[in-house]
Amino acid sequence: MKWSFSVARVSGIDIKIHATFAAILGLGAFQWGFPKGLDGEASLAGAAFGMGLMILLFTCVVLHELGHSLVAQRFGLTVREIVLLPIGGIARLDKNPEKPLHELFIAVAGPLVNVAIAVVLFFVGGIAVNLGALEGRSILETPAGPPSFAVLWGWLFTANVALALFNMIPAFPMDGGRVLRAALAMKMGFSRATRIATAVGQAIAFAFGILGVLSGNFLLVLVAFFVFMGAGQERAEEQARHVLTTLKVGDAYNRYALTLAPGDHVSKVVDYILSSYQPDFAVVQGGRLLGVVTRDEVLRTLATEVNDLYVAGVMKREVLTVDATQGLDDVRRLMGEKGERIVAVNSGETFLGLVSMEDIAEALVVSSFVQLRDQRRAAAEAESA
Repeated sequence: MKWSFSVARVSGIDIKIHATFAAILGLGAFQWGFPKGLDGEASLAGAAFGMGLMILLFTCVVLHELGHSLVAQRFGLTVREIVLLPIGGIARLDKNPEKPLHELFIAVAGPLVNVAIAVVLFFVGGIAVNLGALEGRSILETPAGPPSFAVLWGWLFTANVALALFNMIPAFPMDGGRVLRAALAMKMGFSRATRIATAVGQAIAFAFGILGVLSGNFLLVLVAFFVFMGAGQERAEEQARHVLTTLKVGDAYNRYALTLAPGDHVSKVVDYILSSYQPDFAVVQGGRLLGVVTRDEVLRTLATEVNDLYVAGVMKREVLTVDATQGLDDVRRLMGEKGERIVAVNSGETFLGLVSMEDIAEALVVSSFVQLRDQRRAAAEAESA
């Protein structure tokens, strides 16, 4: 993910912090550094305590995401990275688990980690209370007092319980939404299970939103928006996956695309762009792909160069290559992982053409309507039979 940097690596998984994570540290520093608001006296010790709380909280979030990730690895899935954002953590898998039981185990692993942390904090904290180390304060005491070990302990305990409960709400993108889908998918198809689970999630989000408006709780309204949009994105992603898994990348490349020779000039590319509106051009020689010239690269060249350069001097030489028999959804996912907008399509050693993210999006739209037509046709034939 852009604007993130690696801080650790566990079991081959990069743990990264997004640049915006600094906002949550600032929030912790403000809440504890100015306990009575801006009009009150500032406390450097309180600010440091608040930042420390946030660091410990997000350490628990990392452990939560590692719970998901290690179970996913156990089922043969690749976990690319864990990214910490102000809103929480994201474990980025190369693909969703194909078996409902696997998704169920992966989904519950995260909240179970928080439960385990809370249990440890409870018993260790309870022992500490008996020994007087927490000054006689319960770990369940509301952390409204000045910074102290007891407040730290109780705050972390409460936070882990809240993380476990919140994540088990049966709504995407929380873990509970995936648990619900996995349970439904054991009885029906994955696509239908996703439709039902996302509908339930959006209904819960709507209820949260109404409750938040009526109670004046802005945070609850924000959570409702987050859940509603997350459920919608999950449904759209599953629909895309369902359609694209029926296609090969060889079905999506432009068979009539204009190509270039390495001796062509940039002015020729400009003519092609204006006459065909084709944005990307393969540079080919003897049936072999030498590189790709994109519209953006042409515009940069026109803005910085006076001479009419050869395309061989401006083309991108390293192009991700895929085989025409690969699934279009697999290629889409690969392009996302590599950060590539264009791939070259080969049949063996023979270059066939280029496929861009825009081509995949177009294939998705057209194929979706084709499937819809076929479903309606099948329904009409069934009624007339």
